[in-house]
Amino acid sequence: MVTTAFSVVMLLVLSSLAGSKVAGIREWGQANALAVIALLLFASRGIMPDLLSIEVANGMYIATIALMYAGFRRHVGLRVPEPLLFIGGAATLLAVAVFHYGWDSLPLRTVAVSGYYASICFAIAITLPVPPDRRLRYPFAFTRIAASVVGAIHLSRAAFYGMEAWSPMVFLDASTYNLVFFGFGTLALPALTLGAVMMSNAQVISETAYAADHDHLTGAPSRRAFFAAAEREHARAARRNSGLGLLLMDVDHFKRINDTHGHAVGDQVLRDLVRHAQEVIRRIDYCARLGGEEFAVLLPDANLETALAVAERVRAALDRALQPAPGMIPVAYTVSIGVAMLEEEESITGLMARADKALYAAKAAGRNRVVSAPLALLDRHDKRSEGR
Repeated sequence: MVTTAFSVVMLLVLSSLAGSKVAGIREWGQANALAVIALLLFASRGIMPDLLSIEVANGMYIATIALMYAGFRRHVGLRVPEPLLFIGGAATLLAVAVFHYGWDSLPLRTVAVSGYYASICFAIAITLPVPPDRRLRYPFAFTRIAASVVGAIHLSRAAFYGMEAWSPMVFLDASTYNLVFFGFGTLALPALTLGAVMMSNAQVISETAYAADHDHLTGAPSRRAFFAAAEREHARAARRNSGLGLLLMDVDHFKRINDTHGHAVGDQVLRDLVRHAQEVIRRIDYCARLGGEEFAVLLPDANLETALAVAERVRAALDRALQPAPGMIPVAYTVSIGVAMLEEEESITGLMARADKALYAAKAAGRNRVVSAPLALLDRHDKRSEGR
């Protein structure tokens, strides 16, 4: 009854995640729904016909762990071995029937079901990888450990009851070992479902964070993420007295591309730009979309020479023609780039303003070129001279 209550609670929690489109939710929900029915049938042993409280109950209980496994496989994008699960489950249920009607032995029925449960739990533990996203690692690790522990308990249960195969036993025997196995058994499905809920919740949070920090069209970091990274690198550069460069780039005549070829082709140009820019910048650089056809590349640990070299590589890589689809006329595009280096006591806003001036200078000079911003100190000196 305790496990039934746990399963009902987990079923309600999983129902709240049904709209998230997380893979595996459906199977985990079905597993807990079946568990509720199966456990109530188990609890009715001696009240309802044995066919319901033994064969039907065990059949449903076998299906719960198979569905849990199927849910975990779907969650990580793997194919579900449905024939193998069906054959294993059918063989286990056949053993339950044989050790009920052929040779009535509760210990051997327990061995059959526990053996199947143990094998599926170990399969779940093996299935779950170590995800690259750090936010997912703890839920995955918890579920792997839970599946391994549950599998070990069921394997121990199968081994113990196998040795007691010829001993007379009743279903709710009050012996210590039987109570211990029942106690751990009540936590098996809830523990696996808790792991599934943790994994689902972590995925939803990860996807939400990714959507907030990435541009939906190009996949590049968003303006919000760029400024957060810029402030971190600004503080780091101040602490370490290291260089920090910035490239601002803009697609030349982008409105003409949209007007001539359509916005769908314009979108392809922006995606193509991000893909090729990321191929030629350094691994530590940070390329983001600021809005429209304007992009920025943050250059940590860089001097002016490095920044200009990266900018020229980007410009050359993006002086290209994109073929939107087979048979279509290629669409040529170029970019103009403004380069600025962070100066002492300068803010990110100031750095952006100087890079933006350099970008406009590159466009005024004929586009498809790189222009470096003057030093902020020199720029202020020029303004004072003009005032005189």
